[in-house]
Amino acid sequence: MSRATSPAFVQPMTAKVVHALPEGREWLYEVKLDGYRAQLLKDGERVDIRSRNAKTLSYPAMEAEAQKLNVESVVLDGEIVAVDEHGHPSFQALQHRSGHPQHAILYYAFDVLHLNGQDLTRRSLEERRRNLPHIVKGSGILISQELSGTATQVIAAVLRLGLEGVIAKRRDSSYESGQRSGAWVKLKLEKQQELVIGGYRPGTHGVDALLVGYYEGRALKFAGRVRAGFTPHLRRDVSARLRPLHASRCPFFDLPSTRTSHWGAGVTMEEMREMQWVKPTLVAQVRFVEWTAEGHLRHAAFLGLRTDKAAHTVTREA
Repeated sequence: MSRATSPAFVQPMTAKVVHALPEGREWLYEVKLDGYRAQLLKDGERVDIRSRNAKTLSYPAMEAEAQKLNVESVVLDGEIVAVDEHGHPSFQALQHRSGHPQHAILYYAFDVLHLNGQDLTRRSLEERRRNLPHIVKGSGILISQELSGTATQVIAAVLRLGLEGVIAKRRDSSYESGQRSGAWVKLKLEKQQELVIGGYRPGTHGVDALLVGYYEGRALKFAGRVRAGFTPHLRRDVSARLRPLHASRCPFFDLPSTRTSHWGAGVTMEEMREMQWVKPTLVAQVRFVEWTAEGHLRHAAFLGLRTDKAAHTVTREA
C-alpha cells in the first residue's frame, strides 16, 4: 500500500529522442503535444499549476476547471496547449495569448502522480492512467488519449493531422522522477529543438536574427542563426526581452567561425562586430529542416520563447 502524502510537485520524468517508434503491445502511444509541460496540483480547494521547472503558472480559467476535479487531492502531469477551432495546437498562440483570442488554452492530462493522499509514482503507467476518466469527468480538464493502431498507423495518422510527433511509453513503467530512462521515448515528425539565445543581430524592428546554441558540458556551442518565424511585433517583443540581458562578451566558445557554412550559419570575425551579445538565460523553441554536416541548423524558424526551460539544461537532442 502506498503511504499517505500531501500533493507536491514531482520532478518530471522525460522522454528520450528516437528515430523509430518501438513496436509491441507493451507500448502506449500518444500525440506529442506542442505546449508547456505542467503539473496540476489540487489540495482541497487549493489549486496550483507548476511548470516543469516548478515555477507557478497563472491560468485562472484552468484553475477554476481544476476546482471541479472529482478528487480531494491530486497531482496530474500533462501539457498546457493553445488550440484553434479545428483542435490544432499552436505554440506561438500559447506564447501570445492576448494576440490569439481565437485559440482556447486547455490542459491535457496524461498521468496521475498522487491521488487522495496516495503516492502513485511506483505503480505502472497503465494503472495510474486508469484513474484519469473519473478524475476529470465534467471538469473541463482533458485527457491525452491513447492512439490505437500499430506504430506505422499511428505515425501516418499524426502526419495527416500535421502534428509535431508521437510519444511512446511502456505500459508497465513506474514514474521515474527526473529521469530519461528510455521507458518513455519521443519521435519528432517535425524537427524542433529548444536552444539558448546567446546574441542577436539588430534590425529595423528590433531583432533581425537570433544566434542560438546548446550546452556541451558547461560550454555553449553555436548552433546557427534564426531569422524566419518573426512578425515585426514579435521582433520588437523579443528585442525588449533581450535588452536587459545585453553583455559585452560572446558566450559561444566556438565563435568566431573561420568561415561561414554553405547555409550561412557561421559567424566570421568581421560579422562579430554586428552582433549584440546577451547573457545566455533565455531559451527559444526553434523549428528546422536538419542539422548540417558542420553541426548547424538548416532553415531555422522561431516558434517562441520557453519560460519553462532552464538554459543550462539545454543540450542537442538529435
